Amino acid sequence: MSEPLRKRLESTPFPDLGAMMEGYAQGAIETARANYRQTLDFTPESIDVLDEILVLVGETPDHDVDYEVRLWGSYLGEIIRQRYAGGWEMTQYPGGTVAVPAVDVRGSRLFPLMKVYRRLTVGEEDDLRSFYEMVAERLGRPAQVN
Repeated sequence: MSEPLRKRLESTPFPDLGAMMEGYAQGAIETARANYRQTLDFTPESIDVLDEILVLVGETPDHDVDYEVRLWGSYLGEIIRQRYAGGWEMTQYPGGTVAVPAVDVRGSRLFPLMKVYRRLTVGEEDDLRSFYEMVAERLGRPAQVN
């Protein structure tokens, strides 16, 4: 893990949640390139690369789950937000008691950080590809972005 990147992200006064999630998603891209020699490019295809990285992160004994979830979950969320013209919001996770970042797309709330958390803590049965396919099926065609 890149300590300078983490310090930079955690000390940046982001103007709002969306900017913060975009900042962390860019951090994920930098980390993927620097630490894993992988390219993340906000395409649905990059979800498989993200999943491979999470396997490696999960095998690292001393990883900081909260930070890793923020880093990689924001990237997963940004793929969905950009593709479907959604927005970030803080909202309560179903069954939870605290507000967490969620992507809102036309009233559908998605919890990419919770998905990454489960991928890191539960393992392979919570793979990201099936999550993304479920999301794509539910949301339909991507937004037309000019």
